[in-house]
Amino acid sequence: MTQSFDAAMDAFKPGLPLGVGLSGGADSTALLLACHARWPGRVVALHVHHGLQAAADGFEAHCATLCRSLGIPLRSQRTDGRPQSGQSPEDAARQARYQALAALAQAGSGQPAIENIALAQHADDQAETLLLALSRGAGAPGLAAMPARWRRAGIAWHRPLLRVAGRDVRTWLQAQGTPWVEDPTNADERYTRNRIRRRLLPVLDDVFPQFRDTFARSAAHAAQADELLQELAAIDLATCGGAPPQIAALQQLSAARQANLLRHWLRTAHGVAASTAQLGELQAQIAACTTRGHRIRIRVGAGFAVREGPLLGWYNS
Repeated sequence: MTQSFDAAMDAFKPGLPLGVGLSGGADSTALLLACHARWPGRVVALHVHHGLQAAADGFEAHCATLCRSLGIPLRSQRTDGRPQSGQSPEDAARQARYQALAALAQAGSGQPAIENIALAQHADDQAETLLLALSRGAGAPGLAAMPARWRRAGIAWHRPLLRVAGRDVRTWLQAQGTPWVEDPTNADERYTRNRIRRRLLPVLDDVFPQFRDTFARSAAHAAQADELLQELAAIDLATCGGAPPQIAALQQLSAARQANLLRHWLRTAHGVAASTAQLGELQAQIAACTTRGHRIRIRVGAGFAVREGPLLGWYNS
């Protein structure tokens, strides 16, 4: 069920000191104010300057002014969020942001290391993420949308507002009388997420007002299914000789279990995700690999899946 802003913050029990991702927008500003009120002197604002638009300098200046007025330490880092070939602008910016936030959390120059970071995504963001995944034909990992808590790069990441409606976050912030900045790209409907936010969510709110709760339940079911699939993949990978897997052993699996194992191996061992077409081509080559001279060389992400004798290997191009 969705929560009020205050109820969500009351339930939030992170480790301290706490880093809060601060863009300067309404959601991150509200989260920073609420965390600062609960743990004064134990909160650090973390700002990432993507350098993708002229307004970025103004966002950084606004965050600095806000943090000075509140007495909150601010750590800021500039990063290159431009997409690589074949990468969406949204994904490039997201990856760059997480890398920069993790770097900002490191100790240095008398600053303590931060092992907990809070991000301000809310229930509307979760619904958008699920709709985006559906539009792209995603499997269980994509349909699981965003987790409320996870660990990455030695940091515990939190999304305490994930069950709070976006309008409730802004209502709470407006009551505080604290200004925020609006990112002009949020109105740019060239981005699919913005079209979903501006066109689809208002219709869902009108026709199906409980969509935030039901979408969250569907995402939770998908996350549970994905967890089971990963457990099965780990078992199958061990049965196939570990990483890298043996081709002959892969051929003994059903198509579904083989695909599940391959996705798991590529992601956990090499940090890449195969497209549906790439995975289908790879499975066809594995099935055809019945002679000693048969070669496998299939592009997957930024590298290639290749045959290495009896094993299926991968190398970064």
